[in-house]
Amino acid sequence: MQQKAPRRTRERILELSLRLFNEFGEPNITTTVIAEEMNISPGNLYYHFRNKDDIVNSIFVQFETEIERILTVPAGRRSNMEDVWLYLHLMFELIWRYRFFYRDLNDLLSRNRKLELHFKAILAHKIKVARQLCEDLRSEGSLEAHDQQIGAMATNMVVVATYWLSYEYVRNPRKYSEQQAIADALARGCYQVLSMLGPYLRGDTRLLFEKLSEEYLKKLSAEARPGADFL
Repeated sequence: MQQKAPRRTRERILELSLRLFNEFGEPNITTTVIAEEMNISPGNLYYHFRNKDDIVNSIFVQFETEIERILTVPAGRRSNMEDVWLYLHLMFELIWRYRFFYRDLNDLLSRNRKLELHFKAILAHKIKVARQLCEDLRSEGSLEAHDQQIGAMATNMVVVATYWLSYEYVRNPRKYSEQQAIADALARGCYQVLSMLGPYLRGDTRLLFEKLSEEYLKKLSAEARPGADFL
């Protein structure tokens, strides 16, 4: 069998840096730490990246590419509740995969002009997509809300999703990296965002929302059900 070509040093640096930033926080990781973990000299690291900001920006390019794929509404038809559900799943999984951007967001934006501008555009795009999903539900008679309410819902959905992991970290920092705690945190986040639509849903979509929510909540432990009274 033909062997796969070894990953290039640059790719390995990005992969390792993402893991270290996620586990320990970007402010706590230096290029020296990255070079030591890579078992390469600082000079070798600087051959591939000028500084830590260059590494962060390169990871952000990967993040942007992935999130652009998610922030695409279905073409040729109106979105439905399953689209909203899938969108939230994918968004929270991506947020977790690149969680250091969200956990260290304010610090990163204060130091990195490029991230500031691009992340602002991403937030605006998220709100646009959330609004489009809500408007599609309204067009098919599944959601009853006027434009101002939809605008507020879209913004609130993005705000909660953006800062959800920070909330979860404050809520239980000692279990933040445990696999079950992570799964529960992402499940709660999806449910919390979706619950904002609940009071405005009508007909079969309302029934589907209740069914999906019930199934989702069953996956959570008894301790992880702060939103169970929303339905």
